[in-house]
Amino acid sequence: MPIDHADPIPDVQNSADARRIAIDKVGIKAIRHPIKVKDRDGGVQHTVAMFNMYVGLPHNFKGTHMSRFVEILNQGEREISVESFEPMLRDMVERLEAETGHVEMTFPYFINKAAPISGVSSLMDYEVTFIGEIADGGHYRFQMKIVVPVTSLCPCSKKISDYGAHNQRSHVTVTARLEEHLWIEELVEQVEAQASCQLYGLLKRPDEKYVTEHAYDN
Repeated sequence: MPIDHADPIPDVQNSADARRIAIDKVGIKAIRHPIKVKDRDGGVQHTVAMFNMYVGLPHNFKGTHMSRFVEILNQGEREISVESFEPMLRDMVERLEAETGHVEMTFPYFINKAAPISGVSSLMDYEVTFIGEIADGGHYRFQMKIVVPVTSLCPCSKKISDYGAHNQRSHVTVTARLEEHLWIEELVEQVEAQASCQLYGLLKRPDEKYVTEHAYDN
């Protein structure tokens, strides 16, 4: 059958829905996209993030425009930071004609750390997630979630042993709701300060002695 190009293509998702059932979240998830993230030292890290992007679907629409989520990620070269996350989220809500929106962006973030005694430098990676939400009334909320690997000394083995204690590698997950700017490095440092000892990518023998004794004494 020949196609009549004069007839407009039906826009099903934008058509009215007589069922009047609103949906809290519709969108896309697990979309990889390259980003740039500012660090505390004034540099920029180039990395790849996993995005989950949702909007609230009003009761009078059958669906949303899925392609627009990807368009938002691809419009220009975004330099993602805590400050730029809100404009991206508000742009998404506006373009999709929604009242609420939710974006999660998970990415590896690297911090250059110096060993405690030798001072040798190495990179440690941390899993970071930016979580932004536009709630009813246009109120914006931002959370930063970080998974921080640390050393945990077992207090039980220390208590029952005449000397020594066993250590284990732990992962501390912290989700902080932020009202003002906070660098990723600052939150990582706050978590590491509560551990028996922080982890390093590279240690020399004097460093190994230090982290062993520090974990025991801390």
